[in-house]
Amino acid sequence: MARSSAAVKRPPAPKALLPKASPSMVSSPSPASAMVASPKALSPTPSLPEASAPAGVLAKRAGARSKAAPPRPAAVDLALPTDGEVAVEDNRRRGRGAQSNASGRYEPLARTAFDDGWQRFEELPPFKTTVTIDATRKIITRNDSPDISFDRSINPYRGCEHGCIYCFARPTHAYLGLSPGLDFESKLFAKPDAPKLLERELSASGYVPRTIAIGTNTDPYQPIEREHLIMRRILEVLDRFGHPVGIVTKSALVLRDLDILAAMAKRNLVKVALSVTTLDPKLARVMEPRAATPPLRLDALRQLTAAGVPTSVMVAPVIPALNDSEIERILDAAAALGVKEAGYVLLRLPLEVRDLFREWLIANFPDRYRHVFKLIRDTRGGKDYDSSFGKRMTGGGPVAWMIGRRFELACDKLGFNKVRTKLTTSHFDPPKSAAAQLSLF
Repeated sequence: MARSSAAVKRPPAPKALLPKASPSMVSSPSPASAMVASPKALSPTPSLPEASAPAGVLAKRAGARSKAAPPRPAAVDLALPTDGEVAVEDNRRRGRGAQSNASGRYEPLARTAFDDGWQRFEELPPFKTTVTIDATRKIITRNDSPDISFDRSINPYRGCEHGCIYCFARPTHAYLGLSPGLDFESKLFAKPDAPKLLERELSASGYVPRTIAIGTNTDPYQPIEREHLIMRRILEVLDRFGHPVGIVTKSALVLRDLDILAAMAKRNLVKVALSVTTLDPKLARVMEPRAATPPLRLDALRQLTAAGVPTSVMVAPVIPALNDSEIERILDAAAALGVKEAGYVLLRLPLEVRDLFREWLIANFPDRYRHVFKLIRDTRGGKDYDSSFGKRMTGGGPVAWMIGRRFELACDKLGFNKVRTKLTTSHFDPPKSAAAQLSLF
């Protein structure tokens, strides 16, 4: 069998079927092409149950398809389960989390692989990690979300090589014209000017310091950080300025910067949270293929705690019928290491993440697929996801209440969250510019 690709215009939102591609729309194969989709992904699949679309999706339910829609390209209909033919071959995505690489929701064309008699699928190269320089002009991102504890954050990278299938940051790759699937894990963007930009923004007149969160979108200690050292240079700037920072990661690479973190901890300027999703190495391998193994994350918590760095364990995400049975075990393992704080987040499935997670679940746990999604919908008011403030992190309903209550009881029993570390801004002292110092004379 051979492979070529056809670019197919997306249908209007209320239509479920993809129009046939004309000969003039057929393009030659490109090994570097990252957008591989199937027209069947846009049509109903009888073998799988239909799921409600998450908030913000342009697609409509079948009952509303009689209404006229404006004649413009529409996003992929996320209300329809994807077809198995969308999946990329195993040997091309070895060590990756996503099963497919469908076009982003903003793309007017979808690309689908088909047999043209020339090149075999087996001859196509695997997805390799590439890093592009992101020439951003600002590095501190602001937010006013009422259900999170920080109002500013830094993301040294776009995309994440860890490949966690549940990552809620995947849809952000669509803003770059790339796929939230395999592109998110393999086509990465680094911000090498981040330390310089941070220094400039912290030195701006009128800047009011508050804790900066790092790692809330993509992991700052993902594998490419070993080469680029952006996170370490950011920490050096924050340490020099006396600025507080909170770090979230699931990588043992955080121990590389233990010298800086320990020094900052003495001034109450840093706290580190490690996400421990499961203690089962087999589940971690397929769910978070390039992240640190559970034992390495626990060892990182142990070494950070021993060095005097305030630590927290995040049981995140909690996936009903998949890893929720491990809540107490994870907390017990962290408590034995001296960790004093803990938190959890319920699985979130915004936009393309829902279909990517469904594909992964069917491929790895087909016997649990319907049960897992039934429980997910029970926690989201019958939908696959609810992005409402106050509900997106913990959900609602009896199943979500039970998960939250189990977490609370385990924390009370093990002594978690009795005292929470509060970082200080009293050490903030940005260096004076040369012009400012000369003005004294």
